[in-house]
Amino acid sequence: MTSKKDLLALTHVGEDPHKYMNSVTPPVFMNTLHIFDCMADYYAADVFEDEFCYCRSGNATGAILEKKIAALENGSRAVVFSAGMAACTAAIMATCKAGSHIICIKESYGPVQHLLDDVLKEKMNLSVTYVDGKKLSDFEEAIQENTSLIILESPTTLLFSVIDLEGVAKLAKEHGIKTYIDNTYSTPLFQKPLDMGIDIVMHTMTKYIGGHSDLLGGVLVSKDEELMRKVLSQRDLFGSLQGGMESWLAIRGLRTLDVRLRRHHETALEVAKYLEKHPKVKHVYYTGLESHPQYELARKQQKGECGLLSFELDGDKETTAKFVDALKVFERGASWGGFESLAISYTYSWTKEQCDFLGINNSIVRLHCGLEGAEALIEDLEQAFAQI
Repeated sequence: MTSKKDLLALTHVGEDPHKYMNSVTPPVFMNTLHIFDCMADYYAADVFEDEFCYCRSGNATGAILEKKIAALENGSRAVVFSAGMAACTAAIMATCKAGSHIICIKESYGPVQHLLDDVLKEKMNLSVTYVDGKKLSDFEEAIQENTSLIILESPTTLLFSVIDLEGVAKLAKEHGIKTYIDNTYSTPLFQKPLDMGIDIVMHTMTKYIGGHSDLLGGVLVSKDEELMRKVLSQRDLFGSLQGGMESWLAIRGLRTLDVRLRRHHETALEVAKYLEKHPKVKHVYYTGLESHPQYELARKQQKGECGLLSFELDGDKETTAKFVDALKVFERGASWGGFESLAISYTYSWTKEQCDFLGINNSIVRLHCGLEGAEALIEDLEQAFAQI
C-alpha cells in the first residue's frame, strides 16, 4: 500500500495553485531569464533556494518536480537533468577526482560502462573494477585506497540481480566511499535506497516517472545538501538542465505513477508465471517470482516490481530473433517504462566475450509489460511460441 505521504507528494507537494491564478496544474515556465527589483537582489539570488536568474541554472517548473522527487525519496534535495546519463555523469564528477577508483556492478547500464571505460579512464585517469555484486565480499575485496564511488543497480534490468543495499552502504561508509544507485526500475514508490544508507539515487525519468514515452530526463536525489549544491553547480556549468516542458510532463506522469505501476506489476507477474511454466523457456528472470534466488532479499528491500522481466529461450539466437519478430502486441524496442509493451532479443548481437562477462548466451529476451493487460500479452506470446 502506498503511503499517504507518497500519494500527497505525487499529487500536491511543491505546488501552490494560488501563485498560478488558481490553476490546478502548474504552468510550463518557458522563460530564459528572471528580472529583479534591484542589483542587490540580483546578485544575492540563490537557485538552491528557488531564486532564479538565468534559465541554464534553474527552471521554476523543474523546481516543483525536484520537490516532489525529493519528498518521494526522503531526500533533502533533488536536481533534475536533461537525461539520465547527464545525471549519472554529474554524480561521478561530484564524487570522484582524477585518479579515483570506482567499483561498478557488472550488470550496470551499458552507456555507464562506456562512459567509464571509453571516456573517463582516458580523460580523468579513473580506474574501474566490475563486480558481480551478489555477495558483500565482492565489494569488500574490490576496495582500494583510492576508491571514491560504488555504482549500483538493484534490481538490475537484464538478469534482475538484487544487491544488499544496507550491507553495501554500511561497508562503503566504513571506508569513506560514496554510493550511487540507479533506482529507475523500482521507482521511489517501491524502493527507497536513501533510507538504507545509499548516498545518491538516480532515476531516468524517461521511464516510469514520465510513463508515456514522450520525455527525456534524469534526476539525482540525496540527503547530503553540500553534495547536491555541488551537483547543482555542475548542472549549470555543463548546461544539462531539463527543459520546462519536459519537467511539466514528468509532473503529469507522477500524478498517475501509483496506479500505473501497480498495473505494470500485476501484469508482469502474471506473464512471468506463464513463462515459467512454458516448455520453450529455460529460465525466467523476475524478482516477483518465488523461484528467484534472491526473492527474500527483494522482499526486504522492495515493495513491488515493475513491468520489466527477461527470460532465456530454449533455442539459438536466430530462433530467439524469430520469436521476437513474430510478436504483434509487443513492439520491438529497447526502452521501457511507458504505456506500451516492448520486446527485444537483448543479447542477439553480443560477442562471446560480452556474454561470458555476465555468464549468459545469445538467447535472452527482455520484455516490458505495458498497460494492454495480461490476457492480450499472454495470447501474443503464445502465438509467437507456436511459430518456433
